[in-house]
Amino acid sequence: MFRKKGELCNKYSSMPGFLFHEIIFGPVRSRRLGLSLGINLLPLHAKFCSFNCIYCECGWTGPHAADQPLPSRAEVATFLEQRLQELNAESYLPDAITYAGNGEPTLHPDFAGIVDDTLRLRDRWSPRSKVTVLSNSSMIHIESVFQALNKLDNNILKLDAGSLSQFQLINNPVAETDLDKLVAGLCRFNGNLIIQSMFLRGSFKGQRVDNTTDEEVENWIARLRLIRPKMVMIYPIARETPVHGLEKIPLQELEAIARKVEAEGIPARVYP
Repeated sequence: MFRKKGELCNKYSSMPGFLFHEIIFGPVRSRRLGLSLGINLLPLHAKFCSFNCIYCECGWTGPHAADQPLPSRAEVATFLEQRLQELNAESYLPDAITYAGNGEPTLHPDFAGIVDDTLRLRDRWSPRSKVTVLSNSSMIHIESVFQALNKLDNNILKLDAGSLSQFQLINNPVAETDLDKLVAGLCRFNGNLIIQSMFLRGSFKGQRVDNTTDEEVENWIARLRLIRPKMVMIYPIARETPVHGLEKIPLQELEAIARKVEAEGIPARVYP
């Protein structure tokens, strides 16, 4: 089940979203990861996530998303091995093997086992590939998820805001989420993580969204001081968003934020 071309469709949303309709997709060129082979552990025709980020290219999580079937651990391993064998034969091996797809990958109940399978298959067929996750950090309080993430080459976890108000507006969690506890969970990795952060301006639910102000950036950097990640990835909106009118932040502003991070001794890079 290999995705060859993305489609714009989400039957649970009033606005289309970019969904991955296969378990294994790509490889695709990533602005952060190079040639990346994707693994979608979520439903193939709907977004399933613990957040409803206002900038998400997949659109909204619908009310029945949790009822959609997930690929089994065995299916993921079978299709991943098949694709890696093909790419090995073509001498077109990926730089990264990345858990991404239609929502939050760590919601899969067999995530820890799938990580073990992926590492085993990577070692056999594509040993230079970096096993990577793009996660919103919401499930790191689950010990099996935490331990699995700690095994990955690129443990990329989201932190888009330092204040609770902006966190709630931007990430719009499906269930009540304690930002302080989430940050405490990120601290548990002892630096074995990369923080990814989206910066944007706009409005949502009649309130101003802006995590680029001096105050908001300082709130966010204060969290980074506690977490001490090995790197921070900073990026702007790149695709259509479910909330209209969100502003893509200019490169020079993002670079100024990156310099503030680097002043704390934390490497930072902007991905425009």
